[in-house]
Amino acid sequence: MRVLAVVPARGGSAGVPLKNLALVGGLPLVTRAVRACLRAELVDQVVVSTDHAGIAETARQAGAVVVDRPEELSGATASSESAVLHALDALGADPEVVVLVQCTSAFIDPDDLSAAVRKVLDGEADSVVSGLPTHEFLWTATGAGINHDPAVRQRRQDRDAQFRENGAFYVMRTSGLREHGHRFFGEVAVQPVPPQHAIEIDNPEDLELVRALAPFIDQPEPIDVDAVITDFDGVHTDDRAYVDSDGREMVLVSRSDGMGVSLLKRSGVKVLVMSTEHNPVVAARARKLGVPVLQGLADKRTVLRDWLTIEGLDPARVAYVGNDVNDLGPMAEVGWPVATPDAHPRVRAAARTVLTRPGGSGAVRELCDRVVAARPEVPVVEVKERPRLGLERRSSGGEREGRANEPGSGRDHKRVAIGDVLVGDGEPVYVIGEIGINHNGDLDIARRLIDVAADAGCQAVKFQKRTPAICVPEEQKGQIRQTPWGEMTYLEYKERTEFGYDEYRQIAKYCDERGLHWFASPWDVPSVEFLEEMDVLVHKVASASVADHEMLRVLAATGKPIILSTGMSTLSEIDAAVEILGTDKLIMMHATSTYPLPPEEANLRTITTLKERYGVPVGYSGHERGLQISLAAVTLGAVTVERHITLDRTMWGSDHAASLEPAGLEHLVRDIRIIEQAMGDGVKRVFPGEEAPKARLRRVTV
Repeated sequence: MRVLAVVPARGGSAGVPLKNLALVGGLPLVTRAVRACLRAELVDQVVVSTDHAGIAETARQAGAVVVDRPEELSGATASSESAVLHALDALGADPEVVVLVQCTSAFIDPDDLSAAVRKVLDGEADSVVSGLPTHEFLWTATGAGINHDPAVRQRRQDRDAQFRENGAFYVMRTSGLREHGHRFFGEVAVQPVPPQHAIEIDNPEDLELVRALAPFIDQPEPIDVDAVITDFDGVHTDDRAYVDSDGREMVLVSRSDGMGVSLLKRSGVKVLVMSTEHNPVVAARARKLGVPVLQGLADKRTVLRDWLTIEGLDPARVAYVGNDVNDLGPMAEVGWPVATPDAHPRVRAAARTVLTRPGGSGAVRELCDRVVAARPEVPVVEVKERPRLGLERRSSGGEREGRANEPGSGRDHKRVAIGDVLVGDGEPVYVIGEIGINHNGDLDIARRLIDVAADAGCQAVKFQKRTPAICVPEEQKGQIRQTPWGEMTYLEYKERTEFGYDEYRQIAKYCDERGLHWFASPWDVPSVEFLEEMDVLVHKVASASVADHEMLRVLAATGKPIILSTGMSTLSEIDAAVEILGTDKLIMMHATSTYPLPPEEANLRTITTLKERYGVPVGYSGHERGLQISLAAVTLGAVTVERHITLDRTMWGSDHAASLEPAGLEHLVRDIRIIEQAMGDGVKRVFPGEEAPKARLRRVTV
């Protein structure tokens, strides 16, 4: 061992009680000193000399060796050199160089430390002290110049720099320290340090100053945690509310937060939103992000403790980001308390790290990026496979029968990425509001339906795209229809309600503004080409198109994810479609194409059949009245739910009667999110809420 760093850190302190454990940037000062030494390239080992058990434990956790400092060397008059010499003797160490590092300097640059060590190792100096370059004019109390002649006023550039000792570190040749008993001997050199690193903490004012500087000086580091918990107001938002003429409250959020949360969940990190206030805005945003939310909390700290216990999480591996004093309790419970830059001063002081982006302007995304940076990269393995048609047998009549539920026929279920969202088992249910043709050819109605989906917490809206001249059967083209626009042929009616490039560009822009994915079911090859020009994220195959193999081949060639509805289809027909589409990026939707759907035709157990047969994510496309069947589909494992939506079920058009109105859609999404939380992980445990009844009611006999 050539270089040993010794950090004297006694428990007593006159200016700041227990100063060495004071938090700066969320870390105790002794931890900051140890970390600086460990990061210095030329330091081989770090020792903390202390008389305090709490400091000792903190130092060990930071990676230092601890030497118990005797009482006679722990008083206010004991020199730092005596602690260093005692540590050398206690370790039986004889390094070439010893470094005295003081916790009172919160910002020690490891490179500066190594540069000072190098001067001693290379023989340039016997002792090196850290110092701040200064051109200051010093005076005595009686008005005499100390380092200048008052009669000759020099310019700064004409004066040689002098150095003010800042007490951060002292590097010494060990033999010289033993010989002289103090830190300055032989050839003494100075290691310059920048002004922002030169503050020494002697009193509470110094401590507050370095705490204020920490967010600007500390280099952001990856945050290695297993869960991220956020406050809402001031973290997801800019802590302001906007109220419209109807009294509805709105908030400003950053769309980049959604991608950050998606990346977190993809990397296996749990996410939770906690809010003191009970507000539908909070619930709507949480639904949009696909994360659980706890609202109306009088005591966040107690609720957080219970949640960590239920989830089986180590508090030291949890981050909590807050902005106001009601966040101080939960911040004290976790290993990574985080604050927004505009947080209350007490919150910033309690934070281990302070973000650079304010709430509502990407604070959550910044935190997510730093957490993801600490996670091992999860390789995305695309398993190319075809449906196992060998798992079939022919009946006596020659018709093929599926054996999807026979033992051994199941496969691992994968997830499919649609833009920034993963769809599959273990992910939040991907809720699609199907606008279809319920816009009746009116762009304003389409926008209002997009609003309905966004406000309810859907992740996507879906339309239908046709080339009427191709899709309308010849015998129907000339049939006369009574429409809201007057009498016209059926072909004219279909053309009248079809959107073109201009409308879909506006739809794409509006969906982007509302934070929604959008796509459509193409009903013919030109419509696929149209949607490709619009650069949709995913294509949907309507149940009516399962046997349109020409169009399926064109869809497969796009390389985009495909959602395949299976209404009015046999397993043989689905097999043929899957043979064309493959299963790499395929999501299936169980559906029964009866409008409206009677419960006896729902056949929800087919969700399991399709999962087992094809090994792909399976969702549910419903045409029933009410919510019960769709919610039951979620409990059976549906990974996405699609429902037609309308402004009013009595509106003119073929699909309105089997659609959900705004309140119904909002209740559907709300209940889906509740079911997701209620499903749990299947591990039987006693929850915190059961402890009191258990203690009061449980009778144990032998």
